[in-house]
Amino acid sequence: MPGLWQTSHSRRRFTWSDYRNWPEGERWELIDGVAYAMAPAPSTRHQQVALKLASRFEQKLSGKRCRPFTAPIDVKLSEHDVVQPDVLVVCDPAKITPTHIEGAPEVVVEVLSPATATKDLREKKALYGRYGVREYLVADPLENYLQRYRRGEDGTFEAPEIFGPQETLALLELEDVAIDLWEVFELPPPEAEPTSAEV
Repeated sequence: MPGLWQTSHSRRRFTWSDYRNWPEGERWELIDGVAYAMAPAPSTRHQQVALKLASRFEQKLSGKRCRPFTAPIDVKLSEHDVVQPDVLVVCDPAKITPTHIEGAPEVVVEVLSPATATKDLREKKALYGRYGVREYLVADPLENYLQRYRRGEDGTFEAPEIFGPQETLALLELEDVAIDLWEVFELPPPEAEPTSAEV
């Protein structure tokens, strides 16, 4: 039974077939065949930030080729790698199946939780780079900032760009998609620059 498996020390490499046959109601991810139990239900703050980001993608991508999705949805990267990002954007319709996403999304967003932050910034970041995610966004809902990783030509992510809550994030892989982060983090907008008459 999955609940008895050691989340990071199991000697067996599990597969997509194993994963699909586990009991409903339990949330797991596979990274290199190792089963990782998903954290308990995320905090309300986590959910608010994830929902804000997803709604902005939905609004900006309306009528366009790319489509956003939110967790829980399975993303199968290989027979031994299955994850459930908080938010993702897929631009290739062939990757969208009735049950899951088959292959790497163009954009993946993870909203950090204390229990999963290390995995998101280490194992999952390496995984996303290896399988071709072009842009990886990591939002911190407590400190109110966002990191953007862009995949380099060698298949690994470059050093992150940091965006504060008073900045606008222009997506690199999605044309004409820019997100005001103060709206995502539910903070006051930046003060307007004074006009020449006010100086």
